[in-house]
Amino acid sequence: MKYCYGVVLAIGLLLGACGGNPYLDASLDPAEMEGKSQAWFEENWGKPSGKSARFFGGETWVYSRIAGGASRFPFFNFAPNKCQIILDFDKEGTLDDYEYTDC
Repeated sequence: MKYCYGVVLAIGLLLGACGGNPYLDASLDPAEMEGKSQAWFEENWGKPSGKSARFFGGETWVYSRIAGGASRFPFFNFAPNKCQIILDFDKEGTLDDYEYTDC
């Protein structure tokens, strides 16, 4: 019986970790539907931390940000959450897809 509780807890933690960021989704979903351009992102978000070419044309942009953090003791050992936003642009330079980690 204890084994079943452990399995249920593990599955719950796994699904909870993949929940996503509703604030980031609320800003990037409309940007993808409206076909925002690379120029729009550069104007509103600044220069990306990195760029690379995609295999079938277009570019992938990466934005690295610090998104909060945690400290175990007051004024010591602050561990920032390093957020990475990946934007995929098509050949015409419009947002095709996005993903993010640790945001």
